[in-house]
Amino acid sequence: MRFRSVRRVPVSLVLLSALLWMSPHLPAEEAPPKPESRDAAAAAQPGHSMHGEAFNEGPRQKAYLLGTTSNVHMTVTTKNPEAQAFFDQGLGQLHGFWYFEAERSFRQAATLDPDCAMAYWGMAMANTNNAKRAKAFIAEAVKRKDKVTERERLFIEARDGYLKAETGKNKERNEAYAAALEKLLLKYPDDIEAKAFLIVHLWESRAANPITSYLAIDALLDQVFAVNPMHPAHHYRIHLWDGENAQKAVASAAVGGATGPGIAHLWHMPGHTYSKLKRYDDAVWQQEASARVDHAHMMRDRILPDQIHNFAHNNEWLIRNFNFIGRVRDAVSLAKNMSELPRHPKYNTLKSGSARFGRMRLIETLARYELWEEAVALCQSGFIEPTDDDAEQIKRTRLLGMALIRRGDPEAGRALIPELQKQIEEQSAARDKAGTEAANKARDSAVDRKKLDDALAAAEKKAHADGQDEAGIQQARTEAEQASRAEQIKAKEKDITKAEEDAKRPITARINRLEKAIQELEGHLAVAAGDFKQGYEKLKAAGDADAGYLALIQYQAGETEAALKAVQNHINGRQNEVQPLALQIDLLWMAGKKDDARKAFEKLRDASGSIDDLAYGPFARLKPIAQELGLPEDWRVTKPRAADFGTRPELDSLGPFRWQPSPAIDWTLKDATGRDHTLAQYRDRPLIVIFYLGYGCLHCAEQLQKFAPMKDEFTQAGFSVVAISTDSIDNLKQAIGSYDGATFPITLLSNHELDVFKSWRCFDDFEQKPLHGTFVLDTQGRIRWQDISYEPFMDPKFVLTEAKRLLNTDAAPAATTIASRQAQAGSPDGASGR
Repeated sequence: MRFRSVRRVPVSLVLLSALLWMSPHLPAEEAPPKPESRDAAAAAQPGHSMHGEAFNEGPRQKAYLLGTTSNVHMTVTTKNPEAQAFFDQGLGQLHGFWYFEAERSFRQAATLDPDCAMAYWGMAMANTNNAKRAKAFIAEAVKRKDKVTERERLFIEARDGYLKAETGKNKERNEAYAAALEKLLLKYPDDIEAKAFLIVHLWESRAANPITSYLAIDALLDQVFAVNPMHPAHHYRIHLWDGENAQKAVASAAVGGATGPGIAHLWHMPGHTYSKLKRYDDAVWQQEASARVDHAHMMRDRILPDQIHNFAHNNEWLIRNFNFIGRVRDAVSLAKNMSELPRHPKYNTLKSGSARFGRMRLIETLARYELWEEAVALCQSGFIEPTDDDAEQIKRTRLLGMALIRRGDPEAGRALIPELQKQIEEQSAARDKAGTEAANKARDSAVDRKKLDDALAAAEKKAHADGQDEAGIQQARTEAEQASRAEQIKAKEKDITKAEEDAKRPITARINRLEKAIQELEGHLAVAAGDFKQGYEKLKAAGDADAGYLALIQYQAGETEAALKAVQNHINGRQNEVQPLALQIDLLWMAGKKDDARKAFEKLRDASGSIDDLAYGPFARLKPIAQELGLPEDWRVTKPRAADFGTRPELDSLGPFRWQPSPAIDWTLKDATGRDHTLAQYRDRPLIVIFYLGYGCLHCAEQLQKFAPMKDEFTQAGFSVVAISTDSIDNLKQAIGSYDGATFPITLLSNHELDVFKSWRCFDDFEQKPLHGTFVLDTQGRIRWQDISYEPFMDPKFVLTEAKRLLNTDAAPAATTIASRQAQAGSPDGASGR
């Protein structure tokens, strides 16, 4: 279905709308700043900020006072107490590296008091990794610096100078900024915020300006804490000592989260300290606290998980630490949750974000704890689904094949090998073709046309001089051309070879991954058949095999001393990790080294307090060993936390362990005929909801043109599609009348009052204007995916694919039961030796 035309909105209406949109943010007496020409064009488009490009990407919904983002204060010039409160909230969020929310708080302060220069300074500080936006914001602060105190002016000038400095001279730039902050401190020696920002700058700039005294910076931190013992600069102390001496940050780790309990990163950072000290239970507590705070925030404010800074990093590290201490069910649960989170081409893909990390840690956990039945089931679900990403697909095949073979179904595992071999053949042909094409292209590029023409002219001239006839002249030209080409190509032979190798390299890497996958499956097949020597060699060559498991195979291949040495080397770098210790005990016992096995078991018991189930393979095989050593059947030992861990709140009070989609807010809206449509009536099937900015929005027209032809595909996949417009019912009728053909395939509804736009957050609260939005809802009315932006989402194929994937994960298999895991642990396994 095509648009016949889109009526242009009169220029006078655009200008009027612009002024109306600007008014909530700018003071009545101040004319809006003239934007650059590119920004002016963008500002005329619905959904774009009227303040220019810098405001498009930032938060568009208003802030609210959380009361949980640090007890910091900096007096700024404003007559509005609420603006001061939002400024202080943004300040605390800056100290917690919660930059997106910090910008939101500062924007709220500027909305309440557009003359508050420090609000724009805060926006610039919140864009520490986006110089273009930071410069735009600091320019607004500079415009207002004559209206502030000297202390505020020094803050603004320091950041303005830093942002204007030549980025190619980082050392000089960093030194100048540090000097500017020191100048401020010499004038105002009691300003602990200036001290905090100097501290974090010295740490952040250490690549170009190495820290010469960690203790000096630590002493400066002590000055901050002497005034405010619960200042979030405890976060900076953890960063400072993280790579130097983690023990120095233990006191700050004990209070870090409490300095800003609503900021997930402040709970996360103590996890760095405890991980470095191998205190994995303590690290897990911190990272779980961080995850829960993030989950609560995302569910409360209805935003996609991977839009949150540090979220995926924290959760994947949490899963790693779950694995270290044996909280396997939690590791699997959280990894699955990460895998099923909404994906988005900007925020979360198999290349980066939760999708990548969740899948990685899920595969790792299933293999480490020998959950073979569950691995097979999850490979057939939406959690470890087949993918066009060849590297991820090979990892899936390796896990599936290993799981099939080690659960006792070697032929099913063997059946995967021919497909891998076929792919190698296809990739080999593709590699040869790519190399040939690249080499031919490089040869063509190597020939200089002028040199060729000169050679032809010289040959023709000589042939004429020699009295050659026309045929002789042509022959001379041909020979000269061939000789010149050959000479030029030979001179560029290295470049041609390099071009060929460069073209082949990525395909060679794919072939290597495929070959290693075959080696791994052949290795497991050999072990299953009792050929431990071949199995060991194949698995070693394949790489990525669990080092402890590989040592068990090496022992059964007859290499006892080498196996014992290998497992000890593996353990040396994995203090307090329970699964490697379990494998070491198994090997020591098989090797007849029972005293060493007893000592290793004591170490395992010291670290065993969080193991959630002794039925997992690595622990189940220890049952007869524990009996012979006279240990109780449940040999786990729970120990109290160290006294220096400090006091913590209940984890449940911080938020839920898993992210869950938020319920959509109901609506009743009319179509162009005046008939009511309710959200509830669409509950019989999943729903796609598009919010668009009226038929005068050209980008919206493009979006609807892309979605409309796919309406049948959405319907066949089980989805309804509805679009909600800012148009009045009369304008909606005109919009429908502007389409070619009969009825437009997507139901169009009017929300001229914009209340639904607001309740679904498709609205810029700062400028009082609607935004574009695209949503996927399940049959329970929960929002499973969304995109809210100043521009419409233009990829309906992605929406359909992602919607189908998200809803497929609902049918994922249940976790294996303890009884089934016990059965797995008791089944014959080449590594067990029993």
